[in-house]
Amino acid sequence: MSRLFLARHGETDWNARGKLQGHTDIPLNDSGRAQARALAARLEQQQISSVTTSDLIRAGETGAIVARELGVASVHTDHELRERRFGVFEGLTREECASRYPEAWRAWVEQTAPPEGAEPRELAIPRLTRALTRALDRAAGAPSLVVSHGGVMRLWLIETTGAPVPLIGNAAVYVVERVDGTFHVTLWGA
Repeated sequence: MSRLFLARHGETDWNARGKLQGHTDIPLNDSGRAQARALAARLEQQQISSVTTSDLIRAGETGAIVARELGVASVHTDHELRERRFGVFEGLTREECASRYPEAWRAWVEQTAPPEGAEPRELAIPRLTRALTRALDRAAGAPSLVVSHGGVMRLWLIETTGAPVPLIGNAAVYVVERVDGTFHVTLWGA
């Protein structure tokens, strides 16, 4: 059995304002840096051997803080861990999305259907699966941390568990285990 901890990055100013970030490269704010330090403290007893993050700065910064706090030298970047593109929603708040694109917003909320210019779930889910598989293979059975993004994580979790998944908070953590090639997921600390 292989195990990793899949975490969403810490808070950014856009998160605090409710803006959808997508591929827009926004750094952590002070709250997000504190969340990353708190994440490291939560993981302290887990013997994390490596950290892998998306190539967006908010995930990279979260992972770097955790690695530094835990003394983990093995840090990797994987562009397939990046958030999905949000198309016309990117940079807008949820209220702005609902006001400007009511039909597309309703489809997004009810079915996670991508708006114009967004990455479809059919591409996002396999992309995250490939990245998580690489991280698990690299860790060779040792616990590792993967830092990604709420939107793509939520799609993957819905697909993997077959159950509804609420919006994922900053620095929330899921335990992902692979047994005989099958992923099993639980919310850590729940």
